[in-house]
Amino acid sequence: MFGNQVPDKDLQKLVNRTLERTGVGSQARINARVSSGTVMISGTIKYENQRRPILKAVQGVAGVQRVNDQMSCLPKPKRTDA
Repeated sequence: MFGNQVPDKDLQKLVNRTLERTGVGSQARINARVSSGTVMISGTIKYENQRRPILKAVQGVAGVQRVNDQMSCLPKPKRTDA
């Protein structure tokens, strides 16, 4: 270890805890994986405007060096006017 690097195991816990606190959990199904300080976020968000707060929250975790956004957004339901 060098510098202020946080072990991946500890960083994973911090990232998971942060994601739980973002407040989008009920409307998103996302997962985070940590490797060498890089966090890969994958899964599905319901609304595009959920992406930025999630990424910002994870980037703010001490020890995170990089965030790889692999989230996808559910397509908008088609309106059917009867």
